[in-house]
Amino acid sequence: MHAVVAPPPVPVGQIKSFGPFGPKYEVGHALRQLEDGDWMIEVTMVETGEKAEYRWTHLTDDPVAH
Repeated sequence: MHAVVAPPPVPVGQIKSFGPFGPKYEVGHALRQLEDGDWMIEVTMVETGEKAEYRWTHLTDDPVAH
């Protein structure tokens, strides 16, 4: 039997960047939990509108964009 695990507190709508000088993205909702316990989060590239999936653990390391 699988336990239901609540997703992490995702800052939906926040604009972040991939590292200090990378492109900006808008944080979306948690999509699914991975086998290693991490979560995939939907992100939208600010410049192109392209949607992608990004690991929660990487997202938490990225700075808020200015």
